[in-house]
Amino acid sequence: MESIRSLIRPVVAGVAAYQPGKPVEEVRRELGLERVVKLASNEGPFPPFPAALEAIERSLPGLNRYPDGGNVLLQEALAARHGVAYEEVCAGSGADGCLDILSQAVLDPGDEVVCGWPSFPSYAIYAAKQGASTTRVPLREGRYDLDALAGAVGPRTKLVYVCHPNNPTGTMNTTAELDRLLECLPAHVLAVIDQAYFEYIDEPDYPDAVARYLAHGRRVVVLRTFSKIYGLAGLRVGYAVGPGEICAAMAKLRRPFDLTSCAQEAALASLGDPAEIVRRRALNREGLAALERILRANGLEPARGAVGNFLYLETGAPGEQLCGRLLREGVIIRPLRGFGAPDAIRISVGTPEENDFFASALERALAR
Repeated sequence: MESIRSLIRPVVAGVAAYQPGKPVEEVRRELGLERVVKLASNEGPFPPFPAALEAIERSLPGLNRYPDGGNVLLQEALAARHGVAYEEVCAGSGADGCLDILSQAVLDPGDEVVCGWPSFPSYAIYAAKQGASTTRVPLREGRYDLDALAGAVGPRTKLVYVCHPNNPTGTMNTTAELDRLLECLPAHVLAVIDQAYFEYIDEPDYPDAVARYLAHGRRVVVLRTFSKIYGLAGLRVGYAVGPGEICAAMAKLRRPFDLTSCAQEAALASLGDPAEIVRRRALNREGLAALERILRANGLEPARGAVGNFLYLETGAPGEQLCGRLLREGVIIRPLRGFGAPDAIRISVGTPEENDFFASALERALAR
């Protein structure tokens, strides 16, 4: 066994693996439950757009062939949508896949990334995979403290992450705060603005980071995904928009044929239905308000200022306790130890019917 272990890079021993939420079928089987609702992973509660389902069906007879390894049609459409050059887009296996190849492209052993904390754990995980370190800056009143983030930058810092809105707290920073951060970052630092939940947000002070920063020459990479409001989490499609040199380096490191034919066709078809985006955004806003009411009716206070499709709640005890109680009632939510918040949970917005199911399950769980 020692000879086998010696083959593994030493840095891997220090990498904390990402912990996904439990699948519905596994919970149903383990606990013998008839009904299980998953509100743990921030997926959109609605299925793919009708046009995306039709595109998937059209692509099925060609699955004996490899997909387009360059994602050409999809990247052309994304470039046109954002008003950038084709070379400034890199599609990948979810926004998370783009984070991985960006880290590979930029980070050497001994380099550093800076992010807020608690926040999305992949920032630190992918840095550790490259032998880089992570400086975690505490949130201020549940939001990224961008002044402190800038103050944490050192000579070995390569990437500064802004999770916007922050996962898991759901909070956002203002345009003025982002402007100030980008103005003061030194030339050796690349800002990464993670806007995975962009389409859910209709706030006047929430900027489109591509249009406001990249289009005006700022050193930024902006991340987006089809996993949330578009309902394509199971197909894993995301993309980065950034300087051409960065995107070219990322494309070199992307695995061959990383995006399946179905994924590319579904994502491309999803771009043509802005009215459905507006409808789902409105439904999410209603669902977010409904979840807040449910929690407060049970004496629980979620973090204020959430703008995505999820709520953050500090429980005053290890988050696994309430998660375990709800699991036995047929609801999967997310404990946040791996996000840097061991006494907190995160709850995703479901359909109206799923939110009602959660309300009943929460009453029973708290009565235990």
